[in-house]
Amino acid sequence: MRELAERALDTATAAGATYADCRIVNRRIQMVSAKNGSIARIELYEDEGLGVRVIAGGSWGFAACSRLDGAGVDASAARAVRIARAGARLNSVPVRLAPVAPVTAEYRTPVGRDPFSVPLDEKVALLLAVDAGMARVAPVAVREASLEVSEEHRLFVSSEGSRIDQTIVESGAGFDAIATSADEVQTRSYPNSFGRHQLCAGWEAIEEMRLAENAERIAEEAAMLLTAEPCPVGMMTVILDGTQAALQVHESCGHPTELDRVFGSEAAFAGTSFLTPELVGSFRYGSEAVTITADATTPGGLGTFGWDDEGVPAQRTVLVDQGVFRGYMSSRETAALLDGASSGAMRADGWSRIPLIRMTNVNLLPGTSSLEEMIATTEEGVYLETNRSWSIDDRRLNFQFGTQNGWLIRGGKRAGLVRNPLYRGVTPDFWRSCDAVAGPAEWQMWGVVNCGKGQPGQLMHVGHGAAPCRFQRVSVGPA
Repeated sequence: MRELAERALDTATAAGATYADCRIVNRRIQMVSAKNGSIARIELYEDEGLGVRVIAGGSWGFAACSRLDGAGVDASAARAVRIARAGARLNSVPVRLAPVAPVTAEYRTPVGRDPFSVPLDEKVALLLAVDAGMARVAPVAVREASLEVSEEHRLFVSSEGSRIDQTIVESGAGFDAIATSADEVQTRSYPNSFGRHQLCAGWEAIEEMRLAENAERIAEEAAMLLTAEPCPVGMMTVILDGTQAALQVHESCGHPTELDRVFGSEAAFAGTSFLTPELVGSFRYGSEAVTITADATTPGGLGTFGWDDEGVPAQRTVLVDQGVFRGYMSSRETAALLDGASSGAMRADGWSRIPLIRMTNVNLLPGTSSLEEMIATTEEGVYLETNRSWSIDDRRLNFQFGTQNGWLIRGGKRAGLVRNPLYRGVTPDFWRSCDAVAGPAEWQMWGVVNCGKGQPGQLMHVGHGAAPCRFQRVSVGPA
């Protein structure tokens, strides 16, 4: 593979590229799922290919292929240069890259137990045990449980001298209990919604989720929601659990701090951002309780690696410091526009896609409170768990989120479940109203496996560290 990657650089340079990099990616994924007492799917997927990215005539070109031989590599490298030269006819501003020191290095996700070494029978038994726990709750009509493990080997070489080998391992799982009555359907998910919770780790990450031990409890909550009171309406205190806080960070903190959105590169599809450069260092994004980082070194995060897909080392970037907006996630190209250094946030969804600025691990840092303290000091409000729906405008300002579960809080105590809760707000106003974040004991890393961006679309796995947090004067109502 190293020889083929070097050949791609040589071919691109000979064709006139002033810069070239090549990624060869091999990825294998195993998926197992169960539904209503039976195994629904067992799938093993593997793919491999090469992507060549070049600058020629001051413009970018990219081409990819799954034919890993000399002819396939030469054709892709030459095609990337032709594409760049064609683009240069329309590109009035030549591409400029922030510098990065070349490196020869290796990185591998720390793994306790290789998830691919776990026998299939053990994986099947786990999912069926989860199913059996949910089946003990009669109103639950549909029971689904799944797991996914993956290993991706990435080789990156560049004409500037970098040679980087990385192996990224992920393990994830989750389940949904869907309860029904004559006029109502309610879903409860664990540990997270939208399929599963996932981490950069081995099989131990799935064991620590304690799926079977929580199956009956989650199913009982789904059944209770069928007859729960609707969520109350009004301006009130809102406490988010860690999973919903993670998605709130993703949508209203992560995306607007992607620097390509600020410069309009994603305006046609993903949108732009309200966090324009003149706001850096002065804009009051949130309260003093709010500090947010993009940290590709956080253990276990889906945005954790050694180097990004431009050969920039993993690093920690402060986005918001005690409520003040401080910076962006950037690439070498976008950082150069601000005369800065790349934050190492360029990542591609496999070998056939060009890298884009993507979230690493965008973390809301822990505070000094706790969930029980927040509840005990709330006179009237709601505690919201596990995302059900989200909507936010293309500048990442106006949003509306629904959660699967809600607990009414009265007089500092939980007063019962409420169904179909929904809250809405405007990003800076909402984060300025944050008056408490739980401490390190309740802070954990959450995985988002469905972050979409780019044309053609790319799905990226990203991480968010978060803990329960509280907000004042939030508009709440039933969905």
